[in-house]
Amino acid sequence: PLADLVPIDEGCGSDSSTLDSVVDFLTMAGRPIEHVIMMLVPEAWQNNSSMTEEKRAFYQYHSCMMEPWDGPALVAFTDGKKLGATLDRNGLRPGRYYITVDDRLILGSEVGVVDVASSQIRFKGRLRPGRMLLIDFQQKRLVEDEALKASISRMHPYAEWVKKNTVRLADLTQPVLGDDLKAELMLDDKKMIRRMKMFGYSYEKFDMLVAPMAKRSAESLGSMGNDIPLACLSKLPRNPADYFAQMFAQATNPAIDPIREANVMSLECPIGPEQDLLKETPQHCNRIVLEEPVLDPGRFRALVSLEGFPAHRIDITWDSRDGPAWMETRMKEVCREASDAVSSGKAIIVLSDRRFNESRVPIFASLIVGAVHQHLIQQKLRSDCALVIETGDAFEVHQICVLLGFGADAIYPYMAYHSLSRVRFSQNEPKMELAKMIENYRVAVHAGVLKVMSKFGISTLMSYKGAGMFQAVGLSQKVIDTCFTGCASVIGGVGLDVFAVDALRLHNQAFPRRELPPLVDMDVEEFDEDGVYHFRSIHDTELHMNHPDSIAKVQDAARRNSRESYREFSDFQNALVDRCELRGSFELALDKCTPIAIEEVESVAAIVKRFATGAMSYGSISEEAHKALAIAMNRIGGRSNTGEGGESDDRYLPGANGENKRSAIKQIASGRFGVTSQYLVNADELQIKLAQGAKPGEGGELPGHKVVGKIAETRKSTPGVGLISPPPHHDMYSIEDVAQLISDLKNANPEARVSVKLVSKVGVGIIAAGIVKGKTDHLLISGMSGGTGAAKWTSIKHAGLPWEIGLAETHQTLVLNGLREKVILQTDGQIKTGRDVVYAALLGAEEVCFSTQPLIALGCIMMRKCHLNTCPVGIATQDEELRKKFTGKPE
Repeated sequence: PLADLVPIDEGCGSDSSTLDSVVDFLTMAGRPIEHVIMMLVPEAWQNNSSMTEEKRAFYQYHSCMMEPWDGPALVAFTDGKKLGATLDRNGLRPGRYYITVDDRLILGSEVGVVDVASSQIRFKGRLRPGRMLLIDFQQKRLVEDEALKASISRMHPYAEWVKKNTVRLADLTQPVLGDDLKAELMLDDKKMIRRMKMFGYSYEKFDMLVAPMAKRSAESLGSMGNDIPLACLSKLPRNPADYFAQMFAQATNPAIDPIREANVMSLECPIGPEQDLLKETPQHCNRIVLEEPVLDPGRFRALVSLEGFPAHRIDITWDSRDGPAWMETRMKEVCREASDAVSSGKAIIVLSDRRFNESRVPIFASLIVGAVHQHLIQQKLRSDCALVIETGDAFEVHQICVLLGFGADAIYPYMAYHSLSRVRFSQNEPKMELAKMIENYRVAVHAGVLKVMSKFGISTLMSYKGAGMFQAVGLSQKVIDTCFTGCASVIGGVGLDVFAVDALRLHNQAFPRRELPPLVDMDVEEFDEDGVYHFRSIHDTELHMNHPDSIAKVQDAARRNSRESYREFSDFQNALVDRCELRGSFELALDKCTPIAIEEVESVAAIVKRFATGAMSYGSISEEAHKALAIAMNRIGGRSNTGEGGESDDRYLPGANGENKRSAIKQIASGRFGVTSQYLVNADELQIKLAQGAKPGEGGELPGHKVVGKIAETRKSTPGVGLISPPPHHDMYSIEDVAQLISDLKNANPEARVSVKLVSKVGVGIIAAGIVKGKTDHLLISGMSGGTGAAKWTSIKHAGLPWEIGLAETHQTLVLNGLREKVILQTDGQIKTGRDVVYAALLGAEEVCFSTQPLIALGCIMMRKCHLNTCPVGIATQDEELRKKFTGKPE
């Protein structure tokens, strides 16, 4: 019986061993091995207009049965009678082969694995993306990809089956917004504001995130990193999605470029009940195909009223009068109701929080989706239904991604659509109908989902959905086990009781129980400010590490060389760290230390040589600021970093007064902007950027209005054209490739040390160990808090981990593997005071890097306008008039 074979995936091996187990299982069940491989590792068929209809139908049919194995892979396979190989849909792994005159096939990932005389080679070839090579030992012949797949695609009338049985939601003619739906979405202002408060909206979030997506079909850019507390340390009620950091690729597999490689990416997903994996019948493709997961009002209505796919709606609110403990009880009731509905034949489960009111509180969408998804898996019912969430608390791209990543098949963010009626247009902006804004919003959200998927090198939503590609920070193990099973968790923390209290706090903001003062007009109500994106001085807003008082103190200390001002800054800043960062929970165990004389401590002059400034490119900041940083660091014996924007040739030689304006660290990133032989030899350190703290898994982004004059010349690019780099070194798919680049750079400049920049994440220690074996001299473990780099707010706020986590893991992994003495460790990420430096040293760093703080010392006042070219102090701008306002000096 089949039950004796379960589990097929034993959960204890690598991804390769899991694939091997599934191939073995499906082959033993009767399918030819080439059929199985086509089914598991399909071509990028969704956007391929040149593919034959038969082959497209084969892939579409089997997509209703199996998600694709995704990622860089050269897969060799055999059943003893046939031997073959295939490449992944992106072709990220090379596969080259020879056929010799005596009928031998030699296949490898590189040319020259086996020495063969040229006279013995009859044919040379290489596998292309998604293509297959097969040798049939019984027929004694090599079968080419085209003939092989044509034969498999004709085994059944797949095209006919798909046409008759698959339901494409896009084909059901429903307007985006009919008159009745439009009336439903239009609420009076008072009711609208209350609802938006209930789901965590603020003026900033609406104005900076939602409105730009509705107007411009794109997420808005931000800059200057993330300096607010971790969600688990915040004093404000936070959405559970904020406790998760997006996973990203670095070194061991490449991120994908969602712009230039859009042809291999797809959001299309079949949803609804699945059939027996071991059979093939017309009924197997009787599923609903969604082109995109975020539904507009028309599509949602069509989905929940589909004939043949009965839907069951479950209320996910709970009674506030029962107290916060009741939320967990209600979650268990929802899970039971969902499993009962699926057992009774319901094909679509709709979790809805629309019934919230003055007494009923919605459960956070990510909690209930995760809990129901895991419950249905445990009951072996998850493949018998589609899981749809109708919610008001999903309006940011990251929140949408968390819902998809933890099990949602489709999302109807009704409150986001309600809110669009509040979008205001300036005199220069064309007015838009609500239906058009809804479409724009969906386009922006789906582009954001593709970008988040691409960071980890995932091409299809089918592979991403339910995979939980996140890292949790500050969630209790009970929450992980109940809602987010299998998710990597860094530290424990918040339980369901805290989320229940947070839900009640949001509910109280929307429906305050207190009586308002007599002169307050109940009909005039506005958003609360939470200060998540910009510092706000009013009560009950989010803390910011870059507080105006600390900025003023450090600038005064730097300009007057005042120890007193610095001490005040340091005390104030350390108090902020205690409330915002993981290291704020540390306590120096001075009682276990033996004091030594100050004369035995490394001198100040020696310590500052361990300091460097971060990678801030010429272009992101002005030439004056870039030079000031270089001159300052050269004076004290530290190092400044060019960033990925190159450096003008006139800075390689000392100036008229002998001042050294050359940046000691030259960065090599994916765009290769300004990377020339002269650039490489004029360096004391060459830094390979595999990831960036502000946006790990993404390339740099310099808006076109900053690509002017000398900047365009230095970057060897066209003035006025925005520069969006591919993800860092996304042509690299292994540690071996990194080792090759390290070797190339050492040959280009034998005198320079070679550094590799990584971003903190769970597992970074293993990657670091591999790179050290690749003979790097230096490793930088960057924190998630970022710097001047322009990036989408989703990336700035929700990718990467604190440097404390990555640094500690890297140091300990290197020690365990006997590699620690072979490399110098450095870290960065909102490091501001001497205490921060000490903590970094205790966790394993020999050097530290400062980025934001040197800019503040030069005059930065944290307006967060770097990407807009409107910096009022002339630091992060290329505007000639604004640059005149720069008053910073190297000293």
